[in-house]
Amino acid sequence: MKRNVISTLFIGGLLFSSIYGNAQKAALEVDASKTITKIQPTMFGLFFEDINFAADGGLYAEMIKNRSFEFEKPLMGWEQPKSNRSSMNKESGMALPINVAANNTNFCRVEINNDKGYALINEGFRGMGVKKDARYNLSFKAANHKGAIKKIIFQLIDKDQKVLGETSIVPKSDEWTNYTAQFTATETEAKAKLKITFEGTGTIDLDMISLFPEDTWKNRKNGLRKDLVQLLYDVKPGFLRFPGGCIVEGRTLSDRYQWKKSIGNIEDRKTMINRWNVEFNHKLTPDYFQSFGLGFFEYFQLSEDIGAEPLPILSCGMACQYNTGELASMDELDPYVQDALDLIEFANGAVTTAWGKIRSDMGHPKPFNLKYIGVGNEQWGADYIERYKVFEKAIKAKYPNIIIVSGSGPSPDGEHFDYAMEELKKLNAELVDEHYYQSPKWFRENAGRYDNYDRKGPKIFAGEYAAQSVSGANPNNRNNWECAFSEAAFMTGLERNAEVVHLTSYAPLMAHEDAWQWTPDMIWFNNLQSYGSANYYVQQLFSTNKGTDLLNITQDGKALIGQNNLYVSAVKDANSKEIIVKLVNTAATASEVSIDLKGAKLGSKGSIISLVSPNLEDENTFSEPKKITPKQSDYKITKGKQQLNLPAYSVTVLKLKTI
Repeated sequence: MKRNVISTLFIGGLLFSSIYGNAQKAALEVDASKTITKIQPTMFGLFFEDINFAADGGLYAEMIKNRSFEFEKPLMGWEQPKSNRSSMNKESGMALPINVAANNTNFCRVEINNDKGYALINEGFRGMGVKKDARYNLSFKAANHKGAIKKIIFQLIDKDQKVLGETSIVPKSDEWTNYTAQFTATETEAKAKLKITFEGTGTIDLDMISLFPEDTWKNRKNGLRKDLVQLLYDVKPGFLRFPGGCIVEGRTLSDRYQWKKSIGNIEDRKTMINRWNVEFNHKLTPDYFQSFGLGFFEYFQLSEDIGAEPLPILSCGMACQYNTGELASMDELDPYVQDALDLIEFANGAVTTAWGKIRSDMGHPKPFNLKYIGVGNEQWGADYIERYKVFEKAIKAKYPNIIIVSGSGPSPDGEHFDYAMEELKKLNAELVDEHYYQSPKWFRENAGRYDNYDRKGPKIFAGEYAAQSVSGANPNNRNNWECAFSEAAFMTGLERNAEVVHLTSYAPLMAHEDAWQWTPDMIWFNNLQSYGSANYYVQQLFSTNKGTDLLNITQDGKALIGQNNLYVSAVKDANSKEIIVKLVNTAATASEVSIDLKGAKLGSKGSIISLVSPNLEDENTFSEPKKITPKQSDYKITKGKQQLNLPAYSVTVLKLKTI
């Protein structure tokens, strides 16, 4: 991609382009006298999927990988540096998984022959991020046979075996007993490991070895990673879709996401392979599993925490059609439908109901006030429509006010899309989920996608979209500035069509620097740090300035959908008493814009927020996490038309106070 560099000059806190003299000009008119439609509170939201180690190893703050020895290889993630399977290990010892046939669960039995020579080490999720002076909470279960082991020592270590924190426990019982301890890290380290050693010889059984930072979101014990939730909270999202897209479907029906297995006591939740484990040859992650420590209760709780409507998506009895495409037969669909009905009861039911009581027992007696539920992810074809009808009939019969999200398939056009839209319109579907993983150019060219959409048809959920700098599912995709401002251009079109577009969300949401499978992603993190991409800040700008009422903004009576590389939308915020205009300049030259605002009396003060970068390939990184971030300054409202200079490659939000 050719780099386009525009030299810039800062004067008095404002950004001017050195090619300002060649700036294009545009005269815009805003009609503030009439509301076109109300902006839905859900207009801009978040889509969470457990891909790229977003849950275990990410949002869920557990630091131990395979804490209950339930991976397909039960000791994956655990090292025994001084032991050998083909040896008697008389100078060390050996840990082996023990399977309990009654419930098909595992624990770890450790035989210590020489306590000076044996160690058991957990590698964490590509290491463990620990911070100097931060406290960490340890818990585990142990059964100490015949009191043989006198002490268990836990140490955080770095790659050179230097101890970064230490604590110990005296195991007092030969019955399964829960133990807890806390220790403080003495240094900051992104790739720490947990080392376990013993005093005494003999046999001890271990299970559910868990380590969490004490400093979690809302200080919840064994909770969520604080910095990542803060990034979500700062978007002020209207909804949170979970637990994902393809993760819902599974490669086969047996490994689909089953919400009932993700609630209740943490240690009773069954670990399962993550479908992204071996999905892409370019990034195989055989150690990617789901502990479900972050389960449906926690998703509902997180939605509540960040002020977002919960939007769960459930299997419709179809495995991923890119994989096996396995189907539940129509006469065996009842359990899938019942899962949907039971989920609504879990979220909204009184404490006297079966599932409402489970929610209450987990610590949330009040209902979560669920309003939406999704049937399937991005299934396509007649098989999907046939199954959707069954779900729709059952859900509406029992819960007529629940809004059902249906799907139009994985693409924004083509025969599957056309078929789905035709059939869903016949069924009077309420909300159709559309997905767009396309080039930046596609996003710019499709800003008018919904301008002529049937206002009486189904409403739209733009459920997954992201500009792909190379191509879909390509490991070389980047979160570059061209992708971000092209998405912003498209989003002005979504906002201008708020009559039919009710929910929108970028995807995927998160990615671990060392363990991703898919790019691009909105938020990047490693074991210590996190940052929002340029795409994140575009989403944040739109979400935090969505307003309450859609206004008409035109040039020569027409919507701006790329004429002279300009894209605009306008809203009124009845709460803050502001007119908010969003302007995207996708040209390599600056644009001089005048705005004639009719039908409202303006005050004297306003503000202007700019998101701009001179190079198409610029992006935020761990070394420069704030390279592309919004800059806000005061704006003095003038009599008559408002004059603006939009820098090349920029997203601008103009906020004008009204009186």
